[in-house]
Amino acid sequence: MSEPTIAQKAPYAEDLEPGTYWWCACGKSKTQPFCDGSHKDTEFTPVKFEITETTRVWLCGCKHSGDKPFCDGKHKSL
Repeated sequence: MSEPTIAQKAPYAEDLEPGTYWWCACGKSKTQPFCDGSHKDTEFTPVKFEITETTRVWLCGCKHSGDKPFCDGKHKSL
């Protein structure tokens, strides 16, 4: 399996409204941390997640989190 592209070695702080979101898993999206379809022709698929109330979330930027799409601090050891 290929390794994802590290978009950045820090999380993305996002203030999100309730709704459905697609997190970029390949690291190639131009609309980080969200999917823009750049994963086509790769083995990666975006991660769908739901937000039920307006909240700030920390989304993984390194694409190596064990808690995708959320940051778990893995970027500190890359």
